[in-house]
Amino acid sequence: MSGSAAVHGASRLALDTEIGTRLRGRLPAVAEQTVQAVVAEVPGYAGAFGGELRANIERGVQMALGGFVRLAENARDSDPRIPLQPALEGAYELGRGEARDGRTMDALLGAYRVGARVAWRELSAVLVAEGVPAAAVAQFAELVFAYIDELSAASAAGHADEHATTGRVRELYLERLGQRLLEGAPHEVLAEAAERAGWDPPVTLTAVLLREVHAGPAVATLDARTLRLHDDRAGADETAILLVPDAAGVHRATLLQALKGRGAVVGPARPWTAVAASVRRAGRARDLIPAAADEAVDTEAHLATLLLGSDAEALADLRRRVLEPLSDLRPSTAERLEQTLRSWLLHQGRRDDVAADLTVHPQTVRYRMTQLRELYGDRLHDPATVLDLVIALGVPRGAPSPSDAQPGDAPR
Repeated sequence: MSGSAAVHGASRLALDTEIGTRLRGRLPAVAEQTVQAVVAEVPGYAGAFGGELRANIERGVQMALGGFVRLAENARDSDPRIPLQPALEGAYELGRGEARDGRTMDALLGAYRVGARVAWRELSAVLVAEGVPAAAVAQFAELVFAYIDELSAASAAGHADEHATTGRVRELYLERLGQRLLEGAPHEVLAEAAERAGWDPPVTLTAVLLREVHAGPAVATLDARTLRLHDDRAGADETAILLVPDAAGVHRATLLQALKGRGAVVGPARPWTAVAASVRRAGRARDLIPAAADEAVDTEAHLATLLLGSDAEALADLRRRVLEPLSDLRPSTAERLEQTLRSWLLHQGRRDDVAADLTVHPQTVRYRMTQLRELYGDRLHDPATVLDLVIALGVPRGAPSPSDAQPGDAPR
């Protein structure tokens, strides 16, 4: 017979009223002995009860046992749920309290087992002293343990419900915190949101963009405070945003290592309240820098490219202006000379280095530079022109570049 069936069959026992009175008289002592046994035998409660708390616990145990005695002395035609329901409600709330205190159900279930043993030992002694028939004593024993099973189940339900409710509520608060961070909300708003979510703010946060399919495995290897959000921007249906705590300095290498092979883009570390800036930079890097198959894109290693991409139209205009001397040449010739000029500027005129970079003979470099000097004249010696050329040619032709953007496009 299940615990519920045994309890709801208690009306078959119907103890004599005088015996019920004797049993109730024993309840204060049984409650005290139960608490003593629980403290002594259940590790989770060792030294946990003292002073007024202990007195309250003893009263709670006594109340639960009182409901049990009323159940045991019910008339055959009464409803056994009447004395049972208050005890079940108390057990349910006890389970919720254990969850709020951060304890598992193990200790509470152990306490119930100890309580059942003590209650049976002490209360059955009264029955034997009163000459209750052995069959009734056996039925009483069945009722004791069925009653404890009911209380245990109610506590387990309360514990599970509290965990589920707390988990859902905290997830909602964490999601709201993440959205406030992305919005760049004021410090007071963010601090309040963090406190409500039970989230301990770090010194810095680092934004990581990656596909949703890789987000779960990545989060499992990162700081437990990492916030996971969905990127709601247009065209980013499968993108997750991770906000990783305290991944600055020497810890950045560890973060990059953990993200290898996940197609991630890693923004800069920023004060936790200013992480929106890290998200924006990571977004620009994702649009400008090709992702490596096995390495995360580290925005700190591509600052010049990101700077060049800050105004796509301005860079495109600059390229057209500084490359105007090549505009009348055949496209293939113009491309070769542009590549040579870029390499010449970056290698500071070292012909052999330019030749190695372009995989051509040094004489070819000399010939091309002669053509360029004829086309540009003295402007190749003008610092302002050289600066414009370096900026305009900073991204090599063929690489993803803001110059490929259409007019009106804005970095996302």
